[in-house]
Amino acid sequence: MLRPVDNGFRERRSLNGLWRFRADAGAEGGRHEWWRRPLPAALEMPVPASYNDVLVDAGLQGHVGDVWYQTATAVPHGWTDQRVVLRFDAATHAATVWVDDVEVAHHQGGYTPFEADISSQATPGRPLRITVRVSNELTWATIPPGVVEVGSDGKKVQRYFHDFFNYAGLHRSVWLCSTPQTHVRDIAVTTRLEEGIGTVGYRLDIAGAAGARIDLLDAGGACVATTEGIAGELHVPDVHPWAPGDGYLYTLGVSLRDRRGDRDRYDLPVGVRTVAVDGDRLLVNDRPLHLTGFGRHEDSAVRGKGHDDALMVHDFSLMRWTGANSFRTSHYPYAEEVMEYADRQGFAVIDEVPAVGLNLRLGQQGVGRGATFSPDTVSGPAQRAHLEAIRELIVRDRNHPSVLMWSLANEPDSTDPGARAYFEPLVEEARRLDPSRPLCFANAQLPEGLERDTISDLFDVLCLNRYFGWYVDTGDLGAAERALEQDLRAWADHFAKPIVVTEYGADAVAGLRSVTAGLWTEDYQRDLLATYHRVFDRVGAVVGEHVWNFADFATGASLMRADGNRKGVFTRDRRPKLAAQVLRDRWTAAGH
Repeated sequence: MLRPVDNGFRERRSLNGLWRFRADAGAEGGRHEWWRRPLPAALEMPVPASYNDVLVDAGLQGHVGDVWYQTATAVPHGWTDQRVVLRFDAATHAATVWVDDVEVAHHQGGYTPFEADISSQATPGRPLRITVRVSNELTWATIPPGVVEVGSDGKKVQRYFHDFFNYAGLHRSVWLCSTPQTHVRDIAVTTRLEEGIGTVGYRLDIAGAAGARIDLLDAGGACVATTEGIAGELHVPDVHPWAPGDGYLYTLGVSLRDRRGDRDRYDLPVGVRTVAVDGDRLLVNDRPLHLTGFGRHEDSAVRGKGHDDALMVHDFSLMRWTGANSFRTSHYPYAEEVMEYADRQGFAVIDEVPAVGLNLRLGQQGVGRGATFSPDTVSGPAQRAHLEAIRELIVRDRNHPSVLMWSLANEPDSTDPGARAYFEPLVEEARRLDPSRPLCFANAQLPEGLERDTISDLFDVLCLNRYFGWYVDTGDLGAAERALEQDLRAWADHFAKPIVVTEYGADAVAGLRSVTAGLWTEDYQRDLLATYHRVFDRVGAVVGEHVWNFADFATGASLMRADGNRKGVFTRDRRPKLAAQVLRDRWTAAGH
C-alpha cells in the first residue's frame, strides 16, 4: 500500500479539517444507522487529533466505546475513469467506514493505514458523505490488550496495561486519492553494498497489464541506473550510502507503459545501506554503530497523539541538539511523515509494533497479576492480531532506510512459560517478511529475568529497559551502579549479542532542584543518567543508549503519576531539564 502522492498520473485531496463528531458510549449509532444521514446532535472535531483533550469535557476525555466522525466531499470532475481511493493513515483503535449508505472498510489496529477502493460509489462531481465509527476499546483479543469493565454507575471503564494515555480518534490524515486503473500497487526494495558498488533490488506489484521501466536518480536528479521489468536489480558504482547523520536518498522512479502510452508513475525515495549483527556489534554499512537517543511518544497538549508537522520538525531539532542519532517508536508505529523525515534527516529508528502491556506481572491500571499467556488472557486471538500488526508494520515501513531493526514488543513477560509458544510464530513471520533487518524486543526489568528468560535467544539484539536507581534501589545511585553493571555483564556473557539499553531514567518535576539531589528533582535525574553512562562505557557489549523519555507525556491517572510521566528530559512543552545538557555534553563529544 503506497503512500498517496501528486504527479501527472495520481492526485490526492486532504480531507483534514473540522469533521462532525459525536460520542456514542451506548452504541446507539449502530442500532439507529447514523451513517445513513447527517450525524445527529453533532459537535465539530479537528482531524487529525485525538478527541480526548480538545473539548472541556471530562466525560469525553475518559470516554470508552464508539465515537462517530462525518464529513462531506466531492470527487473532482477530472477523476473520470480514474480509480478512486479513500485512505486513513490511522484510526485508533478500530474503525468502520461508510461512503453514503455503503460500508466500504473495517480495520482493527490503531497505528497503521487502511484504504478502500470507492470507485463504484464515487461519481465525479457528485457529493459524498463519509462516516467513520471509531472504537477505543481494548480487550484480550487486541494489540495492545486491555479489559473493559462496567462501573457501579453503569459506565464502561477501560483497564489497560500500558503506561501512557489511551488517546483515540483519527490521529492522522485522511485522503481522497486517484490512481490510474493500471497502476503500481506496491514496491518492495532491498539494498546491498559491496566494494563501493551499491545494489538496489526491487519488486513491483502491478494492477493491470503494462511494462515497467525503472530509473534510479541521485539526489541531484541525474539518472545513475536504469532497467525494466517487475523485479530486478540496479547497480550504482561510487554509491553514496545512507547512514545515521547522512540521510542521502536516491529516487526509484517506476513508470508503467502499454501500447496506449504511459499509464502510471511512482517515485520512491531509497537509501542504500546495510545493517547487520556481528557478535556483540551492530554494523551499519559494515561499520560499528553506537546508538544515542530516546524512547519517545506521539504526545502533546490538546492534540494528544494527533500528528503535527511543526511539532515533528521541532522535536527532531531538539534531538539533533542533544547529539542523538536515533530513537525507538515506543510503543507503536509512528506517522509515516515521521519515518520519511527520519530518512531525510539521517536518524536511525527501532520500529516497534503496538504490542505493549503483554505483562501482567507489572500489575498496571488496577488489573490483578497472574499468568500473561493463558487461555483466559493473552492467547490465540491476541497472537493473530499481533501477527497482523507485524505484517502491516513491515509492509508499511520496509522501504525506509532509517529503520534498522524491528521491535516486536515492549516489556512482555519473557519469563512466562507460555511466552515462547506465543512469540516463536511472530519471530518466524517477521523474518519471512524481512530477513534483512535484526529483530528485537524491549526486555522488562523482572526479578530473575535472565535465569527465567524464555525468548531472548530468538532475537538478534538485546534491548533492555532498566530502572536501577528508580524503581529498584530507589535513591541509591551507588547500589544502582553496581547492580546495573552486574546485570548488563550477565546478559552480555550469557548471549554474546549487542545490547541497547532502550529505557533508563528517572522522573523529574521541572524546576524542582535540590543540593542533595533528592528524588523527583532535576538534579537526581541528571545524576542518574551520568551513573548509567559510566557503566555503559565499561561494558563493551552496550551499543546503544536510549533515555526514557524524550519529553514528559500523558498517562492514565495513578498514584505513581503526577500529571503524567515526568521522565522526559524535556517537558511536555519541550523546555529542557538539566538532563538535556548532560546528554548534549556526552553525545556531542568525540567518539559518540
